[in-house]
Amino acid sequence: MGTSDSPPSVEQQHLTDDDIHPINTQHITIDIDVKTDPNESPTAALTNECDDLSKRSPKSLSKQTSSLKNIPVAFSFVLYAVGVSFLAVVISLTWYYMNWTFGLPALALALLAVFLTKPGWRWFYIAVATSKRDLTKLDKKNLTIADIFQKNTAKHPDKIAIVSETQTWTFRNLNEFSNQVANVFLTHGYKKSDVVGVMLGNCPEYVGIWLGLSKIGVITALINTNLRGQSLLHSIAVAKCTAIIYGETFAQVVDDISKKIPSNIAFYQINDDLNTPVKSPSTNLTSLLKTAGTEQISAPVEHSLHHDKLLYIYTSGTTGLPKAAVISHSRYIFIAAGIHYTLGFKQNDIFYTPLPLYHTAGGIMSMGQALLFGCTVAIRRKFSASGYFVDCFKYNATVGQYIGEMARYILATPLSENDRKHKVRMVFGNGLRPQIWPRFTERFNITKVGEFYGATEGNANIMNHDNTVGAIGFVSRILPHIYPISIIRADPDTGEPIRGPNGLCQLCKPQEPGVFIGKIVPGNPAREFLGYVDENASAKKVVCDVFKKGDMAFISGDLLVSDEKGYLYFIDRTGDTFRWKGENVSTGEVESQLSTLVGYRDTIVYGVTIPNTEGRAGMAAIYDPERQVDLDSFTIELKKVLPVYARPQFLRFLTKIDLTGTFKLRKIDLQKEGYDPNIINDPLYYQTCTGKYEPISKEIYGMICRNELKF
Repeated sequence: MGTSDSPPSVEQQHLTDDDIHPINTQHITIDIDVKTDPNESPTAALTNECDDLSKRSPKSLSKQTSSLKNIPVAFSFVLYAVGVSFLAVVISLTWYYMNWTFGLPALALALLAVFLTKPGWRWFYIAVATSKRDLTKLDKKNLTIADIFQKNTAKHPDKIAIVSETQTWTFRNLNEFSNQVANVFLTHGYKKSDVVGVMLGNCPEYVGIWLGLSKIGVITALINTNLRGQSLLHSIAVAKCTAIIYGETFAQVVDDISKKIPSNIAFYQINDDLNTPVKSPSTNLTSLLKTAGTEQISAPVEHSLHHDKLLYIYTSGTTGLPKAAVISHSRYIFIAAGIHYTLGFKQNDIFYTPLPLYHTAGGIMSMGQALLFGCTVAIRRKFSASGYFVDCFKYNATVGQYIGEMARYILATPLSENDRKHKVRMVFGNGLRPQIWPRFTERFNITKVGEFYGATEGNANIMNHDNTVGAIGFVSRILPHIYPISIIRADPDTGEPIRGPNGLCQLCKPQEPGVFIGKIVPGNPAREFLGYVDENASAKKVVCDVFKKGDMAFISGDLLVSDEKGYLYFIDRTGDTFRWKGENVSTGEVESQLSTLVGYRDTIVYGVTIPNTEGRAGMAAIYDPERQVDLDSFTIELKKVLPVYARPQFLRFLTKIDLTGTFKLRKIDLQKEGYDPNIINDPLYYQTCTGKYEPISKEIYGMICRNELKF
């Protein structure tokens, strides 16, 4: 799409503190490798509010930090050990001669001194100490994403912002395109708080569209391009969209539902070619943009504020159809800046992400590095395992993004010269399994992995930035309340908190699995729960009376466990959602679609594990004792109503059905039995690579267990 520009030289300039401040956003691990280059430390971005980072050298850091980093490593640890020993003697004498009333405060002060001076801990201290200041300043300035992006464009207009397989867009290109979008929709009568849905593949225009709409205060709903039929209709309706922008690739998908969409919703089609025809009632957006002004909007517009809504990003949550999670300008900044400073990203880094831009990972965590920090982001329309590090080499990427599934696929590719030919120093993402973590980093020569955890709609965000294999973050054992997240006891099947005699929730002990929660603090982007557009759906994600009467927390629905050092590890999801092919699948949505296809028979959908395979594969148990369901027609119709990742990999046709005392289907029992023909007498089927369902024999089951069949 659009016109390609020749890649200019990449200028190495920095954002000033007036553009954006680091905020205490992700929960980071405390210990930092002493071999880390001090010039790469995020401390430089945290110390002085008034300094311009583009003019600052590492020498301008505080004297205490500089002196620590200039002392030889061995000597600094000797000095540290002597200091700790001296403090221990002083505390002991104070406690002995002046009793505990003086000894206890002395101990507290000593621990604080250790906390502030131990190499690697000072960053965490500064982040906590300055977060309120930085958040307050951003709030008072009412900075939006467009405001910060404009300043980056002014500093380096010819630097590459986004590069794809076919296009290279500078900051100037992106800014002018977004202005065109803003001018078109302003003249069409769109105003602040209107909602426009976007269904488009990965391309620079995607970012330019929602960025341009944000300039006139319009909220953009980023629609999952895999959705079809009822799920797509629901996504449009739940966000209260007044218009839909879609790419020509999705013209037929939109046309299939157009008659079911209210007539007051406008359609805009954007094409690769200006001459591509557009079917009525859609408007040719490509043609409109061609004649629109590229200058900043001159007409009076109600300016968005820091806490105003920016985007709706869809998530399956735990039950039902897709939910539109609210992303404000402040939350976008919180997410993108948090990962930037926590992982030590640089302004001259080049990021590579083949993840869809309608999700938080690709659309905020990676793309936010360009919009907020002036970095370059390389994107790809569709993920390719064999092409991942080829692309990294092609674009000179220094940071790569992944999800767990991708890492496994990449590792499964044949050895290649591209494995270590790239310049990637770090990868970040979520879901990198402990079993493949060391092999992945060794084969591809990755020195650092940043594993994060967090829900799009939630406020419980954590991160592992010290390469602890398998950990997704940590909870401090020394200062557990400094970052208000917890693991509470809960029913592993339902996710409901298990309360104590006082009616409050109970903290889990180390090695005890529980549900992960984040304390809600209204008005604080790091702790606020914006939830979904649907208030009823939001209410289901909030637990009250957690540790005291009247407090509230976001309940993730995920089971985690911590070790004795406080490192957190993901176990499983509770409720009615499972993850497959990097997507969350709602069992309720799939059950609804399948039940319609099989004549409204009782249908139960659940996730099952496949040996050596990431996530859980979908399995559907259909009550059909007389075997009247035609599998061939079922398969054809299934493709029309569900995206690939949501289609069941296994089918079980029940000859009898077991209900609970409250007439609920026993999903848990079916899930435990899985698809093993050795213990199940019901007919079992699996989906082949062609999409057809074939019977599961004992021989086929053995092949699945030996990982000889791919899913």
